[in-house]
Amino acid sequence: MTSPDTQKMNRNQRHPGVALVLQGGGARAAYQVGVLKALSEILGHPQENPFPIITGTSAGAINAAVLAVHADNFARGVETLLNVWTNFTPDQVYRTDFPGVARNSLKWLSFFLLGAFTKNHRMSLFDNSPLEALIARHVDLKRIPAHLESGVLRAVSVTAAGYTSGQNCAFFQAAPEMQGWRRSQRVGIRVSQLRSEHLMASAAIPFAFPAMKINREFFGDGSIRQMAPCSPALHLGAERVFVIGTAKLVKDVPERLSSDNYPSLAQIAGHAMASIFLDTLAVDIELLQRINNTLTVVDHDKLKSSGMNLHHVDVCVACPNEPLETLAFEHVGDLPWTIRLLMRTIGAMRKGGATLASYMLFDKKYCQALIDMGYQDTIKRREEIAIFFDPSACPLPTVIPHVTFDPGRTLQMDVTKHG
Repeated sequence: MTSPDTQKMNRNQRHPGVALVLQGGGARAAYQVGVLKALSEILGHPQENPFPIITGTSAGAINAAVLAVHADNFARGVETLLNVWTNFTPDQVYRTDFPGVARNSLKWLSFFLLGAFTKNHRMSLFDNSPLEALIARHVDLKRIPAHLESGVLRAVSVTAAGYTSGQNCAFFQAAPEMQGWRRSQRVGIRVSQLRSEHLMASAAIPFAFPAMKINREFFGDGSIRQMAPCSPALHLGAERVFVIGTAKLVKDVPERLSSDNYPSLAQIAGHAMASIFLDTLAVDIELLQRINNTLTVVDHDKLKSSGMNLHHVDVCVACPNEPLETLAFEHVGDLPWTIRLLMRTIGAMRKGGATLASYMLFDKKYCQALIDMGYQDTIKRREEIAIFFDPSACPLPTVIPHVTFDPGRTLQMDVTKHG
């Protein structure tokens, strides 16, 4: 009969070195929950945590924290996320009552009229104090140390951007042997205990939500200046990376139409959001693939002797197959009247402003649609994903799967023999 310690060791070694990377994107992160729901069915061991390393940014950081808190029962973590996202109302994330919206609007007005006299005021389009209460109810971060000690979790990281230093900071809790790192404009900072402040900072969407002070510096959304979204996972020891994005990675080249209408504030803000949240992921994945391709033709002995610590990293990406702006435009009318009024003033209720709305639509109908999309997109790739998590399941014993990213086409599974 197998001892409990042996059973635990076997469970922990089923998916060694596999990391989960959850991209930011506000309400778009509901898509991630659908993918995770499908994974819990595909992998066949729903209670076992398939991700010893979990990293996240912005809303993805909050999803990552929930999974880390429930690292001893992956299915329960997914169920917690489903319960939250399928019952979302905007007032669970930001104030939608008239007094709250009016007070915030008056702050903006006073800032524009009396900017020189309003120093140190927390300025943001929305008051996200309800989000902190939501995190307190559903994310018991004090459970993480026990999971690190038991081995069901090796590391969890959430990323935020320092407004003073300009650095993209990954705050992480991890096994004792893991060390922090320092690269150009990005650092890894070990903390003894992740706190709600780290999550609130990581999810502080620029202009929309207020910055959060941690120690000596104010921090904002972790997607800001995040040039390498997969970097924290690799620094924490990942050998295989499963990335869940919040936008279609490969877009058809759009037809450039003539327009005499000046872009609304919402349209401009939507483009800025896309630049912050979405554009760097495709570049980072392409870079990883180029490194993988280079390693296939490099002399590994010379590589080691030169001190370059490079190794092959398998990457699998799950992301929406369709743009989310159309879906957001269909649901923007579900927002409370106070928020609709606010959004209308900046043009977010028009089709051209739907990109901005797609980040702020914390509404259960919109979120449920995204969850369904993520679930269906992932179930369609059941066999491919099963092989990624368990290469031994491949019919050919000498074959190891590689997920390749072709920026001109699509993401696909490329099965390559290793000699």
